[in-house]
Amino acid sequence: MSRETAIAASHRATQLEGALRKVIRGKDEIIRLALVSVLARGHLLIEGVPGVGKTTLGQALARAIDCGFQRVQFTSDMLPSDVLGISIYSAIEQQFEFKQGPIFANILLADEINRTTPKTQSALLEAMNEGQVTVDSHSYSLPQPFLVIATQNPVEHHGTYPLPESQLDRFLMRLRMGYPDGNSEREILRSEAGTAQLEIMEPILTGADVLEMQHAVTQVRVDESLVSYVLEIVRKTRASEQLSLGVSPRGSQMLYRAGQAMAFLDGRSFCVPEDFKPLVVSVFAHRVAVSGRYSSLLRKSEQAEQVVQEIVESVRVPV
Repeated sequence: MSRETAIAASHRATQLEGALRKVIRGKDEIIRLALVSVLARGHLLIEGVPGVGKTTLGQALARAIDCGFQRVQFTSDMLPSDVLGISIYSAIEQQFEFKQGPIFANILLADEINRTTPKTQSALLEAMNEGQVTVDSHSYSLPQPFLVIATQNPVEHHGTYPLPESQLDRFLMRLRMGYPDGNSEREILRSEAGTAQLEIMEPILTGADVLEMQHAVTQVRVDESLVSYVLEIVRKTRASEQLSLGVSPRGSQMLYRAGQAMAFLDGRSFCVPEDFKPLVVSVFAHRVAVSGRYSSLLRKSEQAEQVVQEIVESVRVPV
């Protein structure tokens, strides 16, 4: 990747961030991490209580990237075919025809994904991992770029089904959207933020731009010392007595790509430690499981984040 390409990409990323900040107030870090997820070819899981802007962020990202978009509101009675599609017999053609479901879009906003059953949740596994779906023994490729932006309510809420580990492992990041601070909420009330800003939002990038930038991200250089740094954090999650499940090899690959994307957004063709350290909790915490022997007043997911953060602080950052 040339320096000119890096600078141009950084400029476009700045424009994109600025447009998203007009819609989502007071969540600059969340917006930044969401863009990292898009450029690293990863899927995004956004968690938070209702009404804090999870769906709005997903819709804003989709509008900013001018390509095919579908939104699915997940409910307890939804079937896998409602997402993937279904084969219907055609009396005229005298054969079965496959009717594509909403997943055949560049961006799928899976709203409240943990309100549907595990059977329907698992329908997304192949699509998220391989960019294709299989129905009635036939495989169908999904359009590229392909991105799932899923929102979920905290698992303690009524009518929710916790996502299984295999499903969580497909998401590059899990981001938490809490309540806005006082000043940001005042801005939301005083301005036409949210829906009004979303409706007038213009596309910043095209699908082709995203593919080009995703390819450029893979060209960002990562020094061997940084690879060792990532692997040491991964090793400690597997050796920790506080965790019954450590980070998988897929998890280490995801952090590697996310670090490259962070450097790319900053207009650099090489990574530095600061590209990786702030990402570790968002990329790793949903991939680990806290041991039942360690009780805490915190929720399991918050315990996991705390343990991962302690591990990060214990690993020496390469100079």
